[in-house]
Amino acid sequence: MKLSKVTIALMLVAALIVGAGGMYAGMAGMQLADTGPSQSQQQSPPPQDQGKKQNQNQKKNNNGDKASDVSFETVRQAFETMSERFYKDIDKDQLLNGAIHGMVKALDDRFSVYMDPETARQFTQSLSSSYEGIGAEVSLVNGVVTIMSPFKNSPADKAGLRANDKILSINGKSISDLNLYEAVQKIRGEGGTNVTLGIKRQGVPDIMKIKVTRGEIPIQTVYKDTIKKDGHLFGIIEISSFSRGTAKEFSEALSSLESKGMDGLVIDVRGNPGGYLGSVLKIGNEIIPKKEPIVQIEDRYGNQERHFSTLTEKKDYPIVGLINGGSASAAEILSAALKEAAGYPLVGQKSFGKGTVQTEFPVGGGQLKLTIAKWLTPDGNWINKKGIKPKYKVKQPDYFYTHPITVKEDEALTYNENGDRIQNAQVMLEGLGFDTGRHDGYFNEKTKEAVKAFQKINDLPVTGKIDSKTASMLDQKILQAVDQNKNDLQLQTALSVLEKHF
Repeated sequence: MKLSKVTIALMLVAALIVGAGGMYAGMAGMQLADTGPSQSQQQSPPPQDQGKKQNQNQKKNNNGDKASDVSFETVRQAFETMSERFYKDIDKDQLLNGAIHGMVKALDDRFSVYMDPETARQFTQSLSSSYEGIGAEVSLVNGVVTIMSPFKNSPADKAGLRANDKILSINGKSISDLNLYEAVQKIRGEGGTNVTLGIKRQGVPDIMKIKVTRGEIPIQTVYKDTIKKDGHLFGIIEISSFSRGTAKEFSEALSSLESKGMDGLVIDVRGNPGGYLGSVLKIGNEIIPKKEPIVQIEDRYGNQERHFSTLTEKKDYPIVGLINGGSASAAEILSAALKEAAGYPLVGQKSFGKGTVQTEFPVGGGQLKLTIAKWLTPDGNWINKKGIKPKYKVKQPDYFYTHPITVKEDEALTYNENGDRIQNAQVMLEGLGFDTGRHDGYFNEKTKEAVKAFQKINDLPVTGKIDSKTASMLDQKILQAVDQNKNDLQLQTALSVLEKHF
């Protein structure tokens, strides 16, 4: 029997309502975050036996066929009623897409998202060329588009965006009625163009307007470096995200550092929003002994699949992991494996806390990104919404947490004024070595003198007022300070931990 497009679409809707217990995606292709330019997953055939729980569940579904038919009939009746009786003409495709959006929303899972055919087309098209945008991982948190983590040295990072920043508007227009991928499409754009985001940040009362100049986001995800300290050579491998090529990059970086005879290794996943499970498993093979699992994946029926490394023995040098609040999902899998399976210490701050796994399914020309499992640490812990706590808790200097100061060209922050922007500037000045005497936001005489000293050393007009040029220079100098390893207290602590082995 030939089915109409509408009937097929409604059947897809009904199938999602009833549930698709038999669908199961290949583990290596699973996504563990909406990492920047995501790519579709290839689905593997459903396994023949998912255990007693699945069989029991399927029996329940089979016994409920009548209820399933009723559910489908209800959806069809609603669709036909709206199509025929609504007071004006409607787009039937839009109605069907809205139904699927509604079901995904009803899942109450911020990582499950439906992209209608047009959004999916635009999203796929944007992936086919070089990736241009702001370079940040975003997700829906309580219905609000929220930054999980900006990629290091990306336009988002350089503009001062941070993990947990809530995006309320794009170029002055509210995005409250947009879904995640519609918002992403508006944020992305050609390199060199600007986008202004209205940001709500915890602890800042006013909505911040942050202008970001879009750029090409580098495909490279692994960066290596060496530091000599007290006669020891320490290697640093930073992983910015877990893409398909990350494991190969990591292996090459590790081999290069080992060939130089490094005495210890720091693995830095701070600000890493996650990515592909397969990449984490391959990296685990390089550094995690096979005695304990790298990760455990648990499906909806409670069945667990444990993934072990092939590495027979621990490395002959110490390893320390670096994490922070922007380390999420796949980055947390690696961090948990370092901590629990290999016994390596972690330094920094508690991680983000994302313990679920997503994969993508084609649905009626669109794409359904669905949470299909949860992952557990080697010890069986579910870190969702809890995060991973480091052994050595270290907070960065206060100026690491400042944000860009927005000062219009025709205004200036000056003596005897008060406000959050002044408080932010005081923390910046102190971090750069200029004593303001206070951090409460009151522009006192000592703050004025600190501003004058900063202006003089940076060849700015010495006015004692924070105008747009002074504010811009403050931002620039803070970014330079943050980028220096000597100021990175978390990294310096990690190196000190490595030194304890000698």
